[in-house]
Amino acid sequence: MRHAAVGSRRRGVIIDTSVNPRSFPLPSSLQVIPGTEQAQAAYPYYTQFTASDDNRFWFYNSMHFPEPMSAFDMVTAEAAYCALGSSSTRVHCIPTTLGIDHRIINGRVYIGGNAVTDPAEIARRTTEFQERAFYYYENWERLYAQWREKMLALIRDARALPKVALPEFEPLEHVRAGRGVASNHYLLDIYQKTLEGYFRMWHHHFEFLLLGYGAYLTFFAFCKGAFPEISDQTVARMVAGIEAEIFRPDEELRRLARCAVELGVEARFQEGMSAQQIMESLQQAGEGGKAWLGELEISREPWFNINVGDGFYHYHRSWNDDLSMAFAGLPGYIARLKAGESLERPLGKLQAERRELIADYRELLSSDDERAAYDQMITLAHRVFPYVEGHKFYCEHWYTNLFFNKIREFGALLAAHEFFPNQEDVFHLTHYELEAAIIDLMTSWSNGSPPRGPERWPQIVAERKAAIVEWAKHDTPPALGPVPEIIDDPAIVMLWGITRETLDTWLNVGNEGSSNEIKGFAACSGVVEGPARVVKSVEEIGRLQKGDILVCQITNPTWAPIFQKIAGAVSDIGGSMSHAAIVAREFSLPAVVGTGTATSRIKDGQRIRVDGGRGIVTILQ
Repeated sequence: MRHAAVGSRRRGVIIDTSVNPRSFPLPSSLQVIPGTEQAQAAYPYYTQFTASDDNRFWFYNSMHFPEPMSAFDMVTAEAAYCALGSSSTRVHCIPTTLGIDHRIINGRVYIGGNAVTDPAEIARRTTEFQERAFYYYENWERLYAQWREKMLALIRDARALPKVALPEFEPLEHVRAGRGVASNHYLLDIYQKTLEGYFRMWHHHFEFLLLGYGAYLTFFAFCKGAFPEISDQTVARMVAGIEAEIFRPDEELRRLARCAVELGVEARFQEGMSAQQIMESLQQAGEGGKAWLGELEISREPWFNINVGDGFYHYHRSWNDDLSMAFAGLPGYIARLKAGESLERPLGKLQAERRELIADYRELLSSDDERAAYDQMITLAHRVFPYVEGHKFYCEHWYTNLFFNKIREFGALLAAHEFFPNQEDVFHLTHYELEAAIIDLMTSWSNGSPPRGPERWPQIVAERKAAIVEWAKHDTPPALGPVPEIIDDPAIVMLWGITRETLDTWLNVGNEGSSNEIKGFAACSGVVEGPARVVKSVEEIGRLQKGDILVCQITNPTWAPIFQKIAGAVSDIGGSMSHAAIVAREFSLPAVVGTGTATSRIKDGQRIRVDGGRGIVTILQ
């Protein structure tokens, strides 16, 4: 995992700009949208751009943060990049790259990497890396089982936190028990434990992730050297057909569809009916309906603890909180069953294909040493790769949903004391401000004076809500700073889909002329035509109709229930090993990712052709 860079050994950049004078807008030239200056100022000082950032290359992380983020939601970027950097820089000591800096402007998150370029420092870190990473690789199964127990313990701890409450008088039983600590103190205690758990979760998130990618990237580099003509997609197909927890929620939906048919209640599931209407209908459907609802409860815990988005926004609620997404997929699955189709994910086909590919390319190697290295690397990639997707269920979804729901409890308490009108308004305070508001309430409860919050927060919350709406109306540059002459970090290429060609496309937006072709990464082979459905947020998923081609900034594994409707997928962001590409391959859905401009160049309803084998989208109308 290497960054090409010019800079010191401790503070590098992702790029070599020595021979390329071209530049994206400099950070210092990016203006805060007028009228939103106070909302921008709410983000912590260490996330604000300064003049010193102008000589570095930054790109907008629309893969993880595609929409403007509210003040509290930014805790995710803060916690994630803190943990990622710790893993890369201090724990596993990746030889040529440190962590990632992030900046925020107009609710958008930009990131820039720190590279190590001093050969002596790279050598020193390589020694540390080998001692640390190789131990993990050699003990992967044991350490991963240990990791899973740590995550489940963290989830149990989060669930065990007391409900947030502030009684008028301290309960008599507390007094007689001699507890000696009043209820207001526990507001601070619960909040700090909630926040600490979230930061801790992100450390668990990255414990294996970089090593998982590292094993695959090593195999990828070997294949590119040994087989110069091999495509990125072909290498990716050698690790397709994985079994990971992130796919289990959709598998449970398919199981529930089978149960509906077996129990004779399939007619109760109709397109357009709400989840509540369907459940009420099932309650009146006799023993079959009751049996199906019992099966639903089995699936819900834990598998419906999955968010409708990536989990990084407080409003990306879990299926358990809002059954709409889950139930929207059931009529389609039932119809397919009634038509005699199989609902199985093509796991066997994908695994057979990967075995054939692995064997065919192995025969092209010329020596026993090469074949031994090849065998070792692909075996390791298969061992580690399920974590690359599987961790998402525990971290970004299950735990993150618990976290945001606990913050909602504080929002409800503060709203009840008129700090702001609605519990959801709490997400327009930073995590620092929320602690201050909690202490304000604690103090008021203790001394009998009214809290100061009701005078302060309603206007600020209203301003910040308006800022989010305003920011969403404006596009933001995909990158900032000097254009890199080369990008040879495979992680940047394969995860975000950022190459020199991508950057050239970004620079030439608006100058495409009459070309009706958009190029990206070949994510999953197949050629399909259909109407484009441009979806720019989770809330718009319901517009998808049978046969549509999904055009979006980035897809998500949790959108699997709607994949049965669509004929193909196109995304702005993502490389051959992005989550979008992995999911497309796992469901054999023709897809092109990392186009950079699809959502801006393709109009909703236009007829398009997706060639997932060549990575080309053609606008036909």
